[in-house]
Amino acid sequence: MTTAEHAAHTMAAPPPPASATGVPSGFTVTDFLLLVMAALWGVNFIVVKFGTQVFAPLAFNTTRIALAVVVLWTIVLVRGGAMPKRREALGLLSLGVLGNGLYQILFVEGLARTRASDAALVLAASPAFIEIINWLRGHERIDRRGMAGIALSLFGIGLVVSGGARGVMGDSTLAGNALTIAACLCWSFYSVLLRPFTERVDGLTLSAVTMTGGLIPMIAVAAPALAATRWHEAGLAAWSAVAYSGILALVVAYLFWYRGVRVLGPTRASMYANVQPLFAMSVAWAVLGEVPRAVQVAGALCIMSGLLLTRLRPSLTPMAGE
Repeated sequence: MTTAEHAAHTMAAPPPPASATGVPSGFTVTDFLLLVMAALWGVNFIVVKFGTQVFAPLAFNTTRIALAVVVLWTIVLVRGGAMPKRREALGLLSLGVLGNGLYQILFVEGLARTRASDAALVLAASPAFIEIINWLRGHERIDRRGMAGIALSLFGIGLVVSGGARGVMGDSTLAGNALTIAACLCWSFYSVLLRPFTERVDGLTLSAVTMTGGLIPMIAVAAPALAATRWHEAGLAAWSAVAYSGILALVVAYLFWYRGVRVLGPTRASMYANVQPLFAMSVAWAVLGEVPRAVQVAGALCIMSGLLLTRLRPSLTPMAGE
């Protein structure tokens, strides 16, 4: 998944429902780990930005995903436990093509063409798209506060994207933001379609299978870039970027995320995931010299305010038949 990601990260695959009872109060060890998770995901935008300047974007992304797949399956096999049934496994592999294949291709190509902080902000608005998709499918009702939150988040995305058209990278920045929005939509559809599987498959196994599904088309698309890459010329910093993005962002951060959902519940855990753009913007400013623009700050405020409106309002009322 993203980096983000996943991505946007987010940007993480929906985990199994947490128990509503026994949630600890105050700032716990789990809260601290979720804060570390948000920092890992936020910094990952800058790491991927650097990695795609050394390697071809598709070559870098395929390599880090392959590393994550190896590490995830190692953990799953060592830990043991039930594997998904054949039909479920095929469904997860298919969804992985969308959520960890097409999404990752659009994500890395978009990030290579725009500011890391812009990409982080656009991907942070994925909950708005997810709620719209659920509403269109008839699975959720959205109250006035929810509609206001979604509208505010979408307006914030518009500010970030419009600011990119006047950025130092010109039209390529606008193209990068457009690719990032497309990636965000892929992740949103993936998250919605994945939800039924999260009730039957544990988070780590789910991540391993879906990431494997995404790796297959990525290898096919990235084959020319992989063949043309001069791997022996890559320095320690480049390989460190691969290791950070493949292991810390896509494996370690996910372990913290699943613990947070299990111990604190999805709502409280998601609040930490939503602060990753703040880490991304701060590190991008310090490391890449991406000084926040006024329109970007305004967009960030709109997106984060919209997320708060949707997260802090009363639970949505399920539609009939859910």
